[in-house]
Amino acid sequence: MRLVIARCSVDYTGRLNAHLPLATRLLVHKGDGSLLVHSDGGSYKPLNWMSPPCTLTVETPDEESLSAGVTEHWRVTHAKTGDALLVRIYEVLHDSVHDLGVDPGLQKDGVEADLQRLLAEQVDVIGDGLTLVRREFPTAIGPVDLLLRNPAGGTIAVEVKRRGDIDGVEQLTRYLELLNRDPHLAPVAGVFAAQEIKPQAKTLAGDRGIRCVTLDYEGMKGIESGAPRLF
Repeated sequence: MRLVIARCSVDYTGRLNAHLPLATRLLVHKGDGSLLVHSDGGSYKPLNWMSPPCTLTVETPDEESLSAGVTEHWRVTHAKTGDALLVRIYEVLHDSVHDLGVDPGLQKDGVEADLQRLLAEQVDVIGDGLTLVRREFPTAIGPVDLLLRNPAGGTIAVEVKRRGDIDGVEQLTRYLELLNRDPHLAPVAGVFAAQEIKPQAKTLAGDRGIRCVTLDYEGMKGIESGAPRLF
C-alpha cells in the first residue's frame, strides 16, 4: 500500500463528473489497484475513489499544468467502464510504501455471524431452488459470506450484514468482479442481505445490478415478529 499526502486537485469523469479543488489530501493506492482520496474529516469515507479493476499511470503534465505548478498527473482508469480519475499533484508532503501482508478478514459480531449461519440453512429466503455451495467461500481479496448454486445456471454471491451501507455494496462489487472471471462460477449474480439497508446502499446496489434482501432475524430464528421477510 502506498500512502501519499499531497497538495492536489482531483477530477472524476465517466458516468458522472466531479471536481475537488486544490487542497492537501491523503492519497491511498492499494495493492488491488484502487485509489482513494481522503481529507482530514468525513470519518472513513473517501472524497472520491476508483475501484478495481483499474490502472494507475503517472504522466508528465502539459505546459499549461506545469506553469500552474503541477508536478505530476496521476490518471486512474477503470478497465471495464472507462471512467477516469485524474489527480494533479502540486506538492508531495509525504510518500511511503507499506507491505500489509494478507488480511485475515473482518470478524463478524454475534448477530451478523448468526445471520450468516441462519441464511446458510435457509437459502430459500434468497430464492427458490437455490443450494448452498459454501459459507466463507475463499477469494484472493477475502471470503464471500455465502456462495449459492442457481438451478437455472451460474452462481450467486451473498454478502450478509446487520446494517447494510454503501461500503458493503462496494465490498460485494469487488467480489463479483473477481468471481466472474472464473468460468466455473460465471455468471455470478450478487445479493446484498441485511436486517436494515440504507437507501443510498439500495440505490447503489440497483445501479450495479445487485439485488437487496431485507432479513427478518427473529423470524429466521423461528420467532414470529410480524415483519415482512423480503422486499
